[in-house]
Amino acid sequence: MQLTREGGSSRAARALRAFATVGLIAAAGCSTASTARPAGTTPAPNAGPATQNPASSLNAAIADQITNPVNAPASRDTAAAGGVTAADRIAAMLGPPAFLGPAQDTARREAFIDSLLSQMTLAEKLGQLNQPPGQWGDTGPVVSKGGEADVRAGHAGSFLGVYGADYTRRLQHAAEESRLHIPLLFGYDVIHGFRTIFPVPLAEASSWDPAAVERSARIAATEASAWGVTWTFAPMVDIARDPRWGRVVEGSGEDPYLGSMMAAAKVRGFQGDDLASDSTVMATAKHFAAYGGAEGGRDYNTVDISKRTLHAIYLPPFHAAVKEGVGSVMAAFDEIGGVPMHANGPLINGVLRHDWGFHGLVVSDYTGIMELERHGVAGTPEQAGILGLKAGVDIDMVSGIYLKNLPAAVDSGLVPVQDVDRAVKRVLRSKWDLGLFQDPYRYSDSTRQKTRTLTPADLRAAREEARESMVLLKNDSILPLRKDLGTIAVIGSLANDSLSCLGPWHGAGEAKDAVTILQGIKQAVSSDTKVIYAKGATPVLGGTDTAGFPEAMRAVRQADAVVLVIGETQAMSGEAASRSNIDLPGVQLALAKEIQATGKPLVVVLMNGRPLATPWLAEHAPAILESWFLGVQMGPAVADVLFGDVNPSGKLPVTVPRAVGQIPIYYDHKNTGRPPNPNDHYTSKYLHLPWTPLYPFGFGLSYTTFDVSAPRLSSPTMRPGDTLTVAVDVTNTGKRAGTEVVQLYLHDEVRSVTPPVKELRGFQRVDLQPGQTRTVHFPLTVNDLAFWGLDNRWIYEPGWFTVYVGSSSVDVKSTRFDLVDGSGP
Repeated sequence: MQLTREGGSSRAARALRAFATVGLIAAAGCSTASTARPAGTTPAPNAGPATQNPASSLNAAIADQITNPVNAPASRDTAAAGGVTAADRIAAMLGPPAFLGPAQDTARREAFIDSLLSQMTLAEKLGQLNQPPGQWGDTGPVVSKGGEADVRAGHAGSFLGVYGADYTRRLQHAAEESRLHIPLLFGYDVIHGFRTIFPVPLAEASSWDPAAVERSARIAATEASAWGVTWTFAPMVDIARDPRWGRVVEGSGEDPYLGSMMAAAKVRGFQGDDLASDSTVMATAKHFAAYGGAEGGRDYNTVDISKRTLHAIYLPPFHAAVKEGVGSVMAAFDEIGGVPMHANGPLINGVLRHDWGFHGLVVSDYTGIMELERHGVAGTPEQAGILGLKAGVDIDMVSGIYLKNLPAAVDSGLVPVQDVDRAVKRVLRSKWDLGLFQDPYRYSDSTRQKTRTLTPADLRAAREEARESMVLLKNDSILPLRKDLGTIAVIGSLANDSLSCLGPWHGAGEAKDAVTILQGIKQAVSSDTKVIYAKGATPVLGGTDTAGFPEAMRAVRQADAVVLVIGETQAMSGEAASRSNIDLPGVQLALAKEIQATGKPLVVVLMNGRPLATPWLAEHAPAILESWFLGVQMGPAVADVLFGDVNPSGKLPVTVPRAVGQIPIYYDHKNTGRPPNPNDHYTSKYLHLPWTPLYPFGFGLSYTTFDVSAPRLSSPTMRPGDTLTVAVDVTNTGKRAGTEVVQLYLHDEVRSVTPPVKELRGFQRVDLQPGQTRTVHFPLTVNDLAFWGLDNRWIYEPGWFTVYVGSSSVDVKSTRFDLVDGSGP
């Protein structure tokens, strides 16, 4: 089937280059072919049609136990357990086998859920939609006082922030003592690792390696699930183009194509091939939608964007996650066009559920339902609950409004009970798909909790990904350093900050498990090399304390080389960590200037959760390595790169500005009617600052050099239904092995909607020995040429397209092809 210029259908694939399908065309609700998954994998959770089955299909004995439960606990842990468990009801109603896995037998699942739903009181239904928060107790996260009683009463269907194999087992036991024995979900923010902490997502995106990102999510799921976690509130797939926004650290940067690839990889890693496996967790794509477009870069703020920008930039990574089978989606704190997302039925029920066919859970963000009152669209908690439920938000995180305030709304007819039932069924389906009705204790394994935490293999994987995630920004023949230098001075409090190695949202990770940069350097150098450490300066917003300078300068004067580690602490990025400026906090730049003035060989290691505007460093520092926050193996990984054991290969997933005044700045901007021209005053630029970025999107250096040839096309023309192949030769022209990330961009030269100057449509990591050449192929179809048209749908238009291929968004070579109308000769 072909996508015509008026619309149409597209092929779908899970391959890396299928961005146009997963992120573009189907997002508009155009007709699309169904996505075929490879043999041996599990279809998307909740993808099957509902099959009705009356409650009378339960046999009389089981029905009697449901309505008149025995007093003995119904626990599989106790051999003498009495009562009826959920698994018992499945077997009695449907016969063996009791469980066949997620979406493999949707008729059995729907029959069981319909029968269970028919037995539930309104309070029990609303209980399934209620997610109370955990709190920190003497031995770890626990439910609040009265929480276990709420479980037994059927007033809680899930918990936020509660984990631990033994404790979650205890709570599942309490659930089996409830009237209907419905198991619990345990949700937790497993963002970039659970105990084995990997690089923050922005750093992971710098690897441009979806396979590595999938592996890190797989390891995180294996660890978290052993600790009782069944549901992670990740990946965050928000596109972010304002580095003042603290949560830029949690996403994959500014580009919807790269973001879609990383979103899909994370979902695959968390959910695996079988969601019912005891080593997987249900993933959550968040925050739906356009949360990264917050005005002023202030967290929780209003978003005011066009419908075209919403569909072209912010929605594609969510659609990629949905196509990959993500089990849940989280509503965002923002509003779009005057409608808070927790009340945005057109986007949740319309685009997400109807247009994209999403069948999973939608969960509120923390107190998001309650905050509808603060937004000013609800006057009472009841009104907030009605708006949230009708908009399609299934689970009320923390507010408790659904449980407390919706019974009266249902009784008065303001909320049809069918709306409640739809939400409850989605919760129950998720629990079925996770295997919890078969065995609620499958994720609470104290033995596995001990043996699958911080394993040597997982630590090796964390170190490998950290190596790939660093971006070499500058190198004036300083790096790599020799390991046999006489004395190395390591300066900066961040060099010895184990907590900041972990970055924000570091799961259940502990600072004691992180290896600092200082430790990594000491481990790497020869026994004859002396490593001197001085704190020098600490990142403090507005800080003026230079008391550490004299000690730092004494160390510098003794050294043969200086490693200066500066940037931000982990608390300076993440949620509620927006900054009005993105320079180096405190007196760190002043310290860098003093050290540089000595003339000693200087390497600056940036440690941060957002792009930092550092023009002075870019001009004066001999070498700059962007390391971000790399997790528990940060120190060894940084040392691997500094001393040349590993050749850096990372590329920037964001554009780095020269100054905060350039924000927002991103590579796929529009040309305008007066593009920047240094020789014409009346063009789009600044008076006293270049319009260009400090470092462009896709940029990153290596210890070797590469040449990427001009692109060659399989044909100078392309028709709908064709696959046009772009080929380039990549040669390692240096003296050591290295990896180049070859990037392909497209530009539609003339169309009915103004085009960006270029758009990423493909990339490949290419490993090359010195002197080696490899040919890289990029296939293109009309899906890759689609754009959000004037009639609010994805279309393409015939005409000329420029293909750019190179090492970054600016270091490219180009050619052209003509997309001809299918009706033409």
